[in-house]
Amino acid sequence: MRTLYDVAAATLLMLLAQADFAAAQNYPWCAQLNLRGGARNCGFVSWEQCMATVSGIGGFCEQNFLYRPMSERPIRRTARRHRN
Repeated sequence: MRTLYDVAAATLLMLLAQADFAAAQNYPWCAQLNLRGGARNCGFVSWEQCMATVSGIGGFCEQNFLYRPMSERPIRRTARRHRN
């Protein structure tokens, strides 16, 4: 029985080690769809893109109140000292 637990734990660790961390989507427009359950998709860069999605299936677009633009600060790079 202990061997079964060891195998399960090792398998879980291997799966977690290979999993990539998901980046949160950060887009300014959301589509509120007129589907059962009221689906919401906040994955649109522009209002036009959002409207093109809801035009065929019904719904409306609104600004994503959780949207935070990424800062565009330049990345500082430090000079490396070379040893000769």
